[in-house]
Amino acid sequence: MKVIIRTEALSKHYGKGNAIKAVDHLDFEVYEGETFGLLGPNGAGKTTTVRLLNCIIKPTHGTASVNGYDILKNEIEVKRVTGLLAESPGLYEKLSAYEFLEFMGAPYDVPSEILSERIDDLLTLFSLYDRRHYLLEGYSRGMKQKVLIAAAMIHDPPILFFDEPTSMLDPRAALMVKDLIKKLADEAGKTIFICSHILPIVEELCGRVGIINQGKLIAVGTIEEIIAQTGTKTLEKAFIAITGGVEEKELLAWREQKRANS
Repeated sequence: MKVIIRTEALSKHYGKGNAIKAVDHLDFEVYEGETFGLLGPNGAGKTTTVRLLNCIIKPTHGTASVNGYDILKNEIEVKRVTGLLAESPGLYEKLSAYEFLEFMGAPYDVPSEILSERIDDLLTLFSLYDRRHYLLEGYSRGMKQKVLIAAAMIHDPPILFFDEPTSMLDPRAALMVKDLIKKLADEAGKTIFICSHILPIVEELCGRVGIINQGKLIAVGTIEEIIAQTGTKTLEKAFIAITGGVEEKELLAWREQKRANS
C-alpha cells in the first residue's frame, strides 16, 4: 500500500526552554485510501498534530511528508492536497452557503466555471442544494457542519483532516456527519484522517488508529490489534489500559468510604 502521510520524529514544543512538549517525536504512517484515527484524551496533542500536517504551524523538530510533499519545504503544495475541518472553524453566517463556498474556493485558483459546478455538486451531495441561497445563520448546527466539510473539499484534495468532526453536535447531526464521512471514504476514494477523543466514532469509522497521550504516540494498529495487545475486550478498556485513567473502583471509592464511616 502507498504511504500518503509519514511523520519522522515530528515534534512541537512550547514555553521557556521548549519545556512543554505538545507533540513529541511522532513516527507513524497513513496509507492511501484508508480512514485513520488519531485517538487521545483532551490535550494529548491531536490538534497540534493536525495543524503541523496542514502547515498551519511549524515543527520544533522533525518533519513529515504529505502526499509526497515535505511540510518544511513544500508548504503551498501540502495545502493544495489537504482539506481541513478544524475543531472550531470560522463560518461567515451573513453569507449564503453558495457564497461561502465561493469565498473558500477563491484562494485555490479553481476556475470559475469548475468552481460553480463543484459547489452545486457538493451541495447536492450534502442535500443542501435547495437551500444554497439561504444565509448560514439560519442553518442548523448539523447543516453548518456539512457546509464546513464541503468547504474542506472545495479544491478536491485527496486527503481530508477532520478534527473532532462531531464535536458539539446533537445525536441526529452527529449521525448525519458520520454517514457523510463513510460516503466520502467509500465512494469518493479520499484518505481521511480523523482526530477524536470520542471512542465510538473512531471505532465505527476508522480502519487503523494511533493513540496519543501527553504528546507521545503510544500505540498504532487496527482496533483488534490494539485490543489484543492490551489483553482487554473493548477499545474503551484498551484505551484506559494504555493511557491510564480512573478505574470504576476509584470513581466509587467515596461511596465505600462513606459507608465505612456511617
